[in-house]
Amino acid sequence: MNITLEGKKALVTASSGGIGYAIAKGLAGSGATVFINGRSEHSVLAAKDRLLAELPEASLRTAAADLSGAAGCENLIRAVPEVDILVNNAGIYGAGDFFETGDEVWDAYWQMNVMSGVRLSRAYLPAMRDNGWGRIVFISSESARNIPADMIHYGVSKTALLALSRGIAKRVAGSGVTVNAVLPGPTLSDGFEAMVADEMARTGKSLEQVGRDFVRAHRPSSVLDRASSVEEVANMVVYACSEQASATSGAALRVDGGVVDDIV
Repeated sequence: MNITLEGKKALVTASSGGIGYAIAKGLAGSGATVFINGRSEHSVLAAKDRLLAELPEASLRTAAADLSGAAGCENLIRAVPEVDILVNNAGIYGAGDFFETGDEVWDAYWQMNVMSGVRLSRAYLPAMRDNGWGRIVFISSESARNIPADMIHYGVSKTALLALSRGIAKRVAGSGVTVNAVLPGPTLSDGFEAMVADEMARTGKSLEQVGRDFVRAHRPSSVLDRASSVEEVANMVVYACSEQASATSGAALRVDGGVVDDIV
């Protein structure tokens, strides 16, 4: 399968590192002009330089904006007024006991993880619909279906993305625009590496081995028996953004290694 996105403009939120960076690289490698987004000008320029070192022919732009509130989303929309592909990857996560997680935390997660995608999708969808082609992907999580007891606020925000993507897909049915959610499982992202840095230093284990140990201890239902790479998640997203995925819309596409124990 030869995926080509020549002539398409793509915006990947929170793409200066981690899964977002891998998605930006995958889309750029398929020929799209990619807007790299992050909170600071420094982070997006550094990501652009890094990606150009890996893909010298890539067509890249930068758009720094903090998407944790309406003002930052508006800044991004003004900087990038129209795209063909929108990947809503921006999000925050962290553990917290339900009884100690106050309204301000719930609101912060809702604004970043859910409302940033609502605001950007609402802004970019009309032009996609008028053009008869577009792709929107929400990066959800296996935690959307396998709610962690120690991160209920996070899980709820990711479950909301499944409803959001399905609802928007129905709203633009027949328009040539597809809307899907991708659900990664445990992934060897920058955030995961930072989380286990002390353990790696203490044990001398590689990131991959620590990832495998984590999956076996905390996600024993995994049939992959290891954590995914960011590239493996990006591959699913690039496919969902392709012409070849034109009959896939309103779907929850799992890249969770089989952690969620069902067959649908």
